[in-house]
Amino acid sequence: MAPPPPQHERNQEATAYVGDLETQVDEALLWELMLQAGPVVNVFIPKDKLTGQHMGFGFVEFRGEEDADYAIKIMNMVKLFGKPIRVNKASRDKKTLDVGANLFIGNLDPDVDEKLLYDTFSAFGVCISTRIMRDPDSGASRGFGFVSFDDFGAADASLESMNGQYLCNRSITVSYAIKKDTCLLYTSDAADEEDSVDLGGRRIIKKKKKI
Repeated sequence: MAPPPPQHERNQEATAYVGDLETQVDEALLWELMLQAGPVVNVFIPKDKLTGQHMGFGFVEFRGEEDADYAIKIMNMVKLFGKPIRVNKASRDKKTLDVGANLFIGNLDPDVDEKLLYDTFSAFGVCISTRIMRDPDSGASRGFGFVSFDDFGAADASLESMNGQYLCNRSITVSYAIKKDTCLLYTSDAADEEDSVDLGGRRIIKKKKKI
């Protein structure tokens, strides 16, 4: 019996992580989209074993690291089925989340979406991701979100410059979101928001900032 063919080894440095995918997106569509940025070697979208539905993210391997970097530059925050997708280096995604250069953005106007947050905060450095927390039923913004940078320098600069600035006619609050084990603690000046929120299975506890 012939031995099974060797499994494809992914070149992690040439692989882009693609997040915030709508349910209609499949591997063929993602392949066609990313082919506009450069030669694609492989596309993988993990699926739930029971439902067969994907989990909202995937990986695209390009021919080389330069192709992946170019795709990240031009494809991040491109809208697919009306929703901005998140594209960044697969090798850096988890590390960045663990490092914790993440900001909590509060008092957001309902018209502020992920794309506007990205366009605003990417002026201070490499913005890895933006997320608006939304009502699971209506999809309406809950008035706060998160911005993640690839280093603390960019996060510091944006915090210093943007805290108290107006975005869509509302003065926003910007503070550090500090990840500790499975809890995310952050300070907020907004008094009318909930004491705690459930974010992807993690409990988020807000502490009022004392002046």
